[in-house]
Amino acid sequence: MQSVPFIFLVVAALFTHGCAANNNNTPPVNKDAGVKDSVAATPAPPDSFPVGKVIDTVICTANGAQSYALYIPAGGNKTALPVIYFFDPHGSGSLPLRTYRQLANTYGFILIGSNNSKNGNNWDLTETIWQTLFDDTKKRLNINLQRIYTAGFSGGAKVAGYVALQHPEIKGVIANGAGLPDGAPADNYGFSLTALAGEGDMNMTELVAINAAFDKTSTRHRIIVFNGKHEWAPEATMDKAFAGFQFDAMRSKLLPVNKTLINGFTTSSKNSIDKNYKENLLVKAVAQCTLAVSLLQGLEDVSWFEQKAATITSMAAYKQQLQSQQQLLEKEQQIKAQYMQQFQQGDMPYWTKTISDLQAKAKALTGEGAMYQRLLAYLSLAFYSYSNQLIKSNQNDGAQYFVTLYKMADPTNSEAWYFSAILQARKNEVAGVESDLLQAVKYGFTDKDRLRQQPEFKQVNLNFSRIENAIKLLGTK
Repeated sequence: MQSVPFIFLVVAALFTHGCAANNNNTPPVNKDAGVKDSVAATPAPPDSFPVGKVIDTVICTANGAQSYALYIPAGGNKTALPVIYFFDPHGSGSLPLRTYRQLANTYGFILIGSNNSKNGNNWDLTETIWQTLFDDTKKRLNINLQRIYTAGFSGGAKVAGYVALQHPEIKGVIANGAGLPDGAPADNYGFSLTALAGEGDMNMTELVAINAAFDKTSTRHRIIVFNGKHEWAPEATMDKAFAGFQFDAMRSKLLPVNKTLINGFTTSSKNSIDKNYKENLLVKAVAQCTLAVSLLQGLEDVSWFEQKAATITSMAAYKQQLQSQQQLLEKEQQIKAQYMQQFQQGDMPYWTKTISDLQAKAKALTGEGAMYQRLLAYLSLAFYSYSNQLIKSNQNDGAQYFVTLYKMADPTNSEAWYFSAILQARKNEVAGVESDLLQAVKYGFTDKDRLRQQPEFKQVNLNFSRIENAIKLLGTK
């Protein structure tokens, strides 16, 4: 299978894995992972949970410090159902469940989101979290043990990949916004790999490179690029990833062939390809052909998609568009090199103008606009890294400088406002602390334990209940 020719030039960025977990050690790889089918039957579940409702917190029976969010599809769990375990980089187990619960209803998946897995955990702790989570859920839910999948975003994507690399019961991975754990090779695995990346995601090139590397293996894989940034994929994109798990199960004889689903996907794919072709978006059209072949091969005649891709790739206009994308990536790398120099030399006026220019240019719905989105994301990650290091080393003036830039480059990032609140607390500015934390909550901060344990917040007269009430209200939306 040919790689998606979305980008041929793969570049090595300074902060290549984005908001990935801070694991300094390369995890071992279980070469048998995903190869052996689990045949053990699930016992009758002793617990009864509401169906069609996101449960934010289910406490693990064997470890009261660990919990997970749960969604059982509206059809109930009387029969054994496939399950997807979600890993959010901030430990927000319910966030992806609320986003994708309608897909769970459509396809009949149980969704489970860890509330303990988050960026900063090492692999030993990750393994402990998984063992507790898996043991608890398989005892309390009616799970189809031959259809267990993982999914994660950013650092959570690396966790999803880690679990699949270690445990043969995992049949598929959705890696959203990041790839496999650092150091894990593209190899012949028994699980499928679905990579999801926004066009404005600083990790998009990494995922394209991973997809291309897997072209040389027997691992079933695909990449889906969507109009967005470094974020959980929109529901329409995740729909294709869920459908991919269904197609994989049909090929493996774990699920009866569903011609209605296959025909519906085939028709919508052809329509989308024809639309992009008419709009002269030729590289996108070929990428969609490649995706359709990956998903449908062995279930449906894919010759239409193969012939369409061959026709388009032979066109001069296609080759020109591909070359233009390569040139944009070269330009992107040159700009990043300039930023590298300015991280130490640049001053506030330079960065204020630079960020303002990027934000204006990133609004364009073009390949160049997407490049500027990736550059903004790159700066956000760089400012996060500098801010985090300087806060930890108590260099408050330097930290304030980079936190200000962080908020400027990525104003809806909860971590930027959380960092700002820490610095406000060190200055004993209680009103500023509360204001910044409420902004952090507004943009998705939900970690009450981290809030309560932050040393700076313990030292000021912070109204914890006000912040926690805001978190509670956020969870009801």
